[in-house]
Amino acid sequence: MIEQPPAVYHEPTPIPDKENPFESMMRRFDIAAEILGLEAGLYNYLKTPAKQMIISIPIQMDDGRIEIFEGYRVIHNDILGPSKGGIRYSPDVTLDEVKALAAWMTWKCAVMNIPFGGAKGAVRCDVTKLTKIEIEKITRRYTSNLLDVFGPDRDIPAPDMNTNEQIMAWVMDTYSMHMRRTETAVVTGKPLILGGSLGRREATGRGCMIVTLGAMEKLGIRAKDAKIAVQGFGNVGSVTAQLLAEQGCKIVGISDVSGAYYNAKGIDTVKAIEYVGKNRTLAGFKGGDTISQDELLELECDVLVPAAKEEQITAANASRIRAKIISEGANGPTDASADPILQERGILVIPDILANAGGVTVSYFEWAQDRAGYFWTLDRVNRRLERMMRQSFDAVYHSAATYNTTLRIGAYVLAIDKVAKTLKIRGIYA
Repeated sequence: MIEQPPAVYHEPTPIPDKENPFESMMRRFDIAAEILGLEAGLYNYLKTPAKQMIISIPIQMDDGRIEIFEGYRVIHNDILGPSKGGIRYSPDVTLDEVKALAAWMTWKCAVMNIPFGGAKGAVRCDVTKLTKIEIEKITRRYTSNLLDVFGPDRDIPAPDMNTNEQIMAWVMDTYSMHMRRTETAVVTGKPLILGGSLGRREATGRGCMIVTLGAMEKLGIRAKDAKIAVQGFGNVGSVTAQLLAEQGCKIVGISDVSGAYYNAKGIDTVKAIEYVGKNRTLAGFKGGDTISQDELLELECDVLVPAAKEEQITAANASRIRAKIISEGANGPTDASADPILQERGILVIPDILANAGGVTVSYFEWAQDRAGYFWTLDRVNRRLERMMRQSFDAVYHSAATYNTTLRIGAYVLAIDKVAKTLKIRGIYA
């Protein structure tokens, strides 16, 4: 029998108040790898992105100026299948952030038992300062620069922060024009008329609601007795809040970039969603008392749903979180420095790679429907999503119990073990 080389791990480094998302991801990865006894070669293979692309995106602005934007696409892993991941437009996005998001997609797809690897893309731009025509130009040039990367059997993008159905339609059209055929399966999150799936827009919030209810059941919290606070009232946060309210939960706090609001008697989520639809933000919302963003995170409640951005819960504020459950609607809202504090305080954290995996699950459904040319009813989409979310929650819960660890590390162990075993069976081509 050939003796395997010992696993190689770095000495723990001092934990800062905040760390970049890739460092946070790697801290969790290291813990799970140690539990699994992952050998050095597999460890290095699975932590290293397969491809990292930085591209230049020159466009002519509406006033005639030429501006150069920087774009990224990171393919972390394609062992389980074509890589899958959104494209975000943000003025402060970094390559490390995209690398972390791509890795999270790998683990998310593995946790959900979806035949995709992980990827992520981004463009450094501020959409609030761009016209629709300028955004279209950026999107089409970004897509054309990545024609050799994208493809329904290679790498499949989707919407993310500050991107939407229209932008995905431009991606699909640009790719299709170059391929000289309409290729709907190259991208997900498209408008229904272009091969999108029913239920896709609500999928992330619906999945978050499903696993939140599952965690509440484990802790003996009845929906009609539950108080919920939701940070971030975009698509994910608003849908999660609305669906939990429909289950009988009381939504006591909501927030977005404009401010946070608290109402002990419960916020009318339908009115809040209608208000945002008319006014774009919650600014001036009269359905609750104004509080600070920090106060919203620290509300006494049964469930906190951070559905905004990365690194909202850190070592600096984790000791003041009073929720019994944290359900991570956003990617990376809790950095690794906060994990031991939350664990010590007995707060059950449903990790992002499970809690917000409803989006990629219905993206998978959309891709499968496009490939088959046959589209499902909304009821079928939602039933299949619920089944997969519940199965994955149970698997993560079992993994955490087996290794006597948190749900987050249980999810990482489950995902890394699946990808590592698949890699061993496939082997290394050389």
